[in-house]
Amino acid sequence: MFRVKSVEQSMADTDEPDTKLKKDLTAWDLTVFGVAVAVVVGAGIFTLTARTAGNVAGPAVSLAFVLAAIACALAALCYAEFASTVPVAGSAYTFSYATFGEFIAWIIGWDLILEFALAASVVSKGWSHYLNEFLCLIADRDPMTTSFTVISFGNGDGTGAFESFDWGAVLLIAVLTTLLVLGTKISSVVSLVFTAIKVSVVLLVIIVGSFYISKDNYSPYIPPSEPKGEGGASGLHQTLFSMMTGGEGSNFGWYGLLAAASLVFFAFIGFDVVATTAEETKDPQRSLPRGILGSLAIVTVLYVGVTLVLTGMVKYTKLAGENATLATAFGEHGITWAQWLIVIGALSGLTTVVMVMLLGQTRVGFAMARDGLFPRGLAKTGNRGTPVRITLIVGGVSAFLAGFLPIGELEEMVNIGTLFAFVLVCVGVVVLRRTRPDLKRGFRVPFVPLVPILAVLACAWLMINLSAFTWIRFLIWMVLGVVVYLAYGARHSVLGMRERMELPGYAPADAGADAVADSSSADLTKSSGGDS
Repeated sequence: MFRVKSVEQSMADTDEPDTKLKKDLTAWDLTVFGVAVAVVVGAGIFTLTARTAGNVAGPAVSLAFVLAAIACALAALCYAEFASTVPVAGSAYTFSYATFGEFIAWIIGWDLILEFALAASVVSKGWSHYLNEFLCLIADRDPMTTSFTVISFGNGDGTGAFESFDWGAVLLIAVLTTLLVLGTKISSVVSLVFTAIKVSVVLLVIIVGSFYISKDNYSPYIPPSEPKGEGGASGLHQTLFSMMTGGEGSNFGWYGLLAAASLVFFAFIGFDVVATTAEETKDPQRSLPRGILGSLAIVTVLYVGVTLVLTGMVKYTKLAGENATLATAFGEHGITWAQWLIVIGALSGLTTVVMVMLLGQTRVGFAMARDGLFPRGLAKTGNRGTPVRITLIVGGVSAFLAGFLPIGELEEMVNIGTLFAFVLVCVGVVVLRRTRPDLKRGFRVPFVPLVPILAVLACAWLMINLSAFTWIRFLIWMVLGVVVYLAYGARHSVLGMRERMELPGYAPADAGADAVADSSSADLTKSSGGDS
């Protein structure tokens, strides 16, 4: 369970003909992914800012973004070092395999499935909201009360699990899954086009919206908290920190600010996706750190600017509810032409967000399959150098989640999964510095171990400010992951089989059918000394 896969072995596995990814990405491609395609300038600016301001933090949402950005910056430094040192697909999963061993690597891989697949589903639902707003603009209907893209079942309002079907989100995932099957480079080119549209719209929002700011809307900057049971979150729906300390409700007030920082953290997910493309990058030692750190710096400035404009244009109370978006504030001032641009910018921007989340998930699944922790057949690449099978599976699962589950429940699960991955990566930097000081590092985290320790504390702080209900779901998911590993992964691990083949009296049948297939590869034959 704790066998470590060496960095050298991870690098060697990238040359296997049947599971080799095509090295197509340049520093510019990574910049496109890191700045514009990832969640950082997508769901966060166009959807999450309005909902968090109206329901959780009020005008203090801008401060919440700053707090989340600090935690992300510390973790980003650690990701940059790992990605430049171990440029292999899989991101935190691959990093953990080289430092903590197979079991922890499986746990983090299982956790990343939670992050990327759910993130794709969450953002696709945000895209569907803007598609609905676009259709409402055409039909001259109120998007707060009209839904063209969601079909409700029975007599319910369509807000619960399996009570509605979001066909808009499902359609988007289906199209993007097809695009990813065709090739990573094609995805990058499409992203570049949408990037220009999205960033232009964001800058337009800041410039135009600044003329409609009223300082009265900033007061109170931190609204008074809503008591438990009177609109404020209570029971398992309040934050874990609030529940443990017996504090006030988690809506507004200081507890609301802390909860908001944990929620808007979702908007910064993206730089870790850049790390998953390490194996497809031509010069990973130089390009990866630039893409990771540069994207985080740019989007932090954009987020703070947009949130200050948003909460200055309208009172935060007008942003309450699940359907409020950035366009809502402009609609309050009758700026209909800006509404059109925002909706178009959001549709184009969120499209690429979903695409890169799907890309990140497929690359993690691909790495796990290549190691035998998932069926090895899922790691087979097609004639375009992409893992077709795992891509189709990820697309199907994400489409199902987006089609039938509420967005709020998915969002918090993404956050806790991501923060957990960040913690292990930060600890891993310290471990690898001690165990493998000889490795060539394209980027080095300054002030080790201080910076990784601060990153761990910051991420842990954000984690305990997520709801207790989210923690329960997360623990259930982790327990399920352990069961899957013991039932399948531990028995079919390629690294484990290499060890077993060196034991006296070993017979391939002991490891199952997949192991027999694996033992026929030249790499395994070489590792076993030809005994297979």
